[in-house]
Amino acid sequence: MSFTLSTAVRRAAATALTAALLVPLTACGGGDSEDSDAGAKSTESATGAPKAELTVLAASSLTDVFTTAGAAYEKENPGTKVTFSFAGSQELAAQVEQGAPADALVTADTKTMDGLKDDTGTPTVIAKNRLVIATGEGNPEKIENLKDLADTKLKVVLAAPEVPVGRYSEQVLDAQKIDVKPVSQEPNVRAVLSKVELGEADAGIVYKTDAATATDKVDAIEIPDAQNAVAEYPAATLKTSEHADAAAAFVAWLSSPEAQKLLQDAGFQQP
Repeated sequence: MSFTLSTAVRRAAATALTAALLVPLTACGGGDSEDSDAGAKSTESATGAPKAELTVLAASSLTDVFTTAGAAYEKENPGTKVTFSFAGSQELAAQVEQGAPADALVTADTKTMDGLKDDTGTPTVIAKNRLVIATGEGNPEKIENLKDLADTKLKVVLAAPEVPVGRYSEQVLDAQKIDVKPVSQEPNVRAVLSKVELGEADAGIVYKTDAATATDKVDAIEIPDAQNAVAEYPAATLKTSEHADAAAAFVAWLSSPEAQKLLQDAGFQQP
């Protein structure tokens, strides 16, 4: 999708989009508003990173780890506040194209990021992920592998094909010539996981890291590497950011040893 809107129109669209589409923001605690306002005028934190109130659009599968990472970044950079908006990567792309006010973007695939070249800085892959089959706790249907998902007696939920995890799921199922008839196709990986957690589905394909956030409610059935797909998470600044230096500092920090440890502790693989 491509637009040639003027700055004024883009900002108007962004305002409407924020009210109607933008996923509720999850804010991590940080510096007070006075410090943040000063940051917008290029004040620097004790570590040298410019202070600012940053809005980061991030893939749903990063919800837990980025909430922790944001708090760590704010602690390291007093006076900076990082607010996240989590959604499916395809939703985030639509928000960027409509000019939603934000400073950085992290998607769950390179395809989505590549489609936004005119809107972003040069992306950097900060993590990788793999798929698993999520089942109800105790795996009551005794699902062992991808082939079992073709059983028409099972209620299987997948993400929609335009969603990265849905595209990855379709890729691995097609490669094994497995025909799955999902009872629903969800807008992001967390929605798939939720269906399984609530018992509304017998199984779903999700990222390994998402299943790890709900070990008391779901079991994760490993998919062999030879049958699996590798998801890559690129991060980039947005050209419309009003805090370009601060946004660049945050994106660079995501590749730092501290941020990488948080990602790996959450089950993500090294880029």
